[in-house]
Amino acid sequence: MKKIFKYLDKPLLVTTVILFLIGLVMVFSASNVTAYMSYAVSPYNYFIKQGLFLLAGLFVFLFMINMNTKTYGVFSWGLLLISIAGLAVLLIIGTAKNKAVSWFDLGFISIQPSEFVKVITIIFLAYYYDRNKNKLTSWGRSLFPIGVCAIVAGLIFIQPDLGTTIIYTVMVGIIFLAVPIIPEIKYKTVFAALGIVCFALLSIFGTGKGILLERQMERFNFKRPCDRILKDGNQVCNCYIAMNNGGLTGVGLGNSTQKYLYLPEPYTDFIFAIIVEELGVITGVLIVLMYMFVLYRILLIGRRSSNNMGTILCYGVAIYIFLHIAINLLGIMGMMPMTGVPLPFMSYGGSFTICLIAALTIVQRVSVENGRTRERELKGK
Repeated sequence: MKKIFKYLDKPLLVTTVILFLIGLVMVFSASNVTAYMSYAVSPYNYFIKQGLFLLAGLFVFLFMINMNTKTYGVFSWGLLLISIAGLAVLLIIGTAKNKAVSWFDLGFISIQPSEFVKVITIIFLAYYYDRNKNKLTSWGRSLFPIGVCAIVAGLIFIQPDLGTTIIYTVMVGIIFLAVPIIPEIKYKTVFAALGIVCFALLSIFGTGKGILLERQMERFNFKRPCDRILKDGNQVCNCYIAMNNGGLTGVGLGNSTQKYLYLPEPYTDFIFAIIVEELGVITGVLIVLMYMFVLYRILLIGRRSSNNMGTILCYGVAIYIFLHIAINLLGIMGMMPMTGVPLPFMSYGGSFTICLIAALTIVQRVSVENGRTRERELKGK
């Protein structure tokens, strides 16, 4: 482990640890009232659970960091098939939560397969396109993994989970643009995809009966939420109130008023509003800057990779994290519909936390392989 630690990206490691610790503290602050008043459990309930999720993530890190990226790729095929089967079975026996059948309820913990499939897909695409980089001249070979991903996206969409579907589809699309496919196939596929998107938008907004459920359509009515505070604008309007209460320096850690059942489950999708209310806009901006630094380090590691797989893995993880940040923050600020997307490092949740740690471990493994490659090159000279 000491030899591996030598090649880890220390700035990325330190920054992510700090963000996870901030998130753990804020999960406790944002959840204690809801835990006690709504669910009659200990105020420390979600804090303890999140701590256990982080501990489980540490074991995932220690396990994965010792495996090379090629091994990830070999296992990705089987894991993706298991994920597809899990998503299909979920629609039959899964437990509805927040009107979506997205979780397997095991009693002591709930597992969300759609979170795991995002990271698995990044590995699958990176491995497939790297392994076949000299054979991507036919439509079938070039688009086979995209067809598999389309099946996954369809299964997530009918749960229904619009936010995860958007993240998954955009993530796959951007990775597809980055891989070494001949321009004709790439551009025609992109134009076809844009045509499908335009058709879907016309179906949603151009006719009275779209493909989305009524509760999903309501989310597109996101402008001026405080005019609808007693209806569907309640969540975003209370986010506004929380952030306005915080001002520049905040009302103090633990002193939020909006967590007193004004915001539903403020320790998940809406935790950034509580952070700003308690710690202020300045702290909120600092967290966003830390996010930007994390993304910069991930992209830098990917750029330094000596092979396509390492580059695609890092770029895929950067897209994965960026989309969660952007969609969550734009949603609570009323700049796009709320889609139930967790905020990286901050939001409570076992599946997402473990998957995020796994994704960051993949990046660190690429950093380790980069360091070893450079060391071999220096010795060769």
